[in-house]
Amino acid sequence: MTDIPAIRETLLATVAQSNAPQEVLRAPEFRKLYAQIPALPAEERGAFGQAVNELKTAIEAAVDARQAELDQVDVAPIDVTAPFDVNATRPNLLPAENGSEHPLTREMTIISDIFTRMGFVAEESREIDDQFHMFESLNFPKGHPARDDYDTFMTTQVDQNGDSFVAPAHTSTMQHRLLVQYRDMLAQGEPIAALVPDRVFRNEDLDAKHEHTFYQVEGIYVGKSINVGNLVATLQTFLEEYYGRKLNVRINPFYFPFTEPSFEFALECPFCENGCSVCSGSKWVELLGCGMIHPNVLRAANIDPAEYTGFAFGCGIDRLVMMKYQIEDIRNLESGKLDFLRQF
Repeated sequence: MTDIPAIRETLLATVAQSNAPQEVLRAPEFRKLYAQIPALPAEERGAFGQAVNELKTAIEAAVDARQAELDQVDVAPIDVTAPFDVNATRPNLLPAENGSEHPLTREMTIISDIFTRMGFVAEESREIDDQFHMFESLNFPKGHPARDDYDTFMTTQVDQNGDSFVAPAHTSTMQHRLLVQYRDMLAQGEPIAALVPDRVFRNEDLDAKHEHTFYQVEGIYVGKSINVGNLVATLQTFLEEYYGRKLNVRINPFYFPFTEPSFEFALECPFCENGCSVCSGSKWVELLGCGMIHPNVLRAANIDPAEYTGFAFGCGIDRLVMMKYQIEDIRNLESGKLDFLRQF
């Protein structure tokens, strides 16, 4: 039988000296001990398994204690308001004139300007919102499986209904508010035309095309006799103005709970002619989701879908910028790398 007390002393000594004590919990000694249990006589297995579990409990306690010790960093306080000593060397700060707008900030201004000239009004979103605006007002009832597709970050704080607040996974959280805010314009014979460019958050697996924090632009247009043709014409006009050239675009059927019918709007890949990693060999890049606003969404805002129709779209601003400047990795936009930012 393995000498468990000797293993205990060895692992405790390792924990006491380690700067990464959690790694000790994956020590091969544990695997070897558990692997021995099936080979033991039946009458010895219980006592041996209990001894192994007690060993692991002791090591876990030692790991927690060591980690708490490492977390206690003894740093002398600094008086940040104190003046420089006359003999001290002043830090080499970057001059303010070397600063510049971040490319995402600049491009959001350009996007907003294009839509403003098309008659849209720009509004801001929120960085924490409730589940009613994230889901229910957009035709996602409680328990709807489509909620799982949004990989939403939720807070431990809850609202008056006991539902967790969320970090918006799309700027569509503003859609209900915009419909209510500008609803009176419909009675005056004016359409609702609003735009929301802002930051959103999703629990994404990071790669060249996906980030957990990124920017979206949401647009809605509601009036009388609005149809899919108006939607396609609006988006194509915007994209051709933004990229400064004629574009090949297409729409494919898709599913969103808040639009019916729903589409994916795709742009011919500017990176290649025969397929590349950005378009996954298809020569097309899915750029945004769009569709005709679902009647239930209009009803939730007290707008009669029998009298008024409209379209909505949501587009990743990061992806628009990547296409415009042929940036092959979306993570560059949030990296803070000066060699990347200096190009703009």
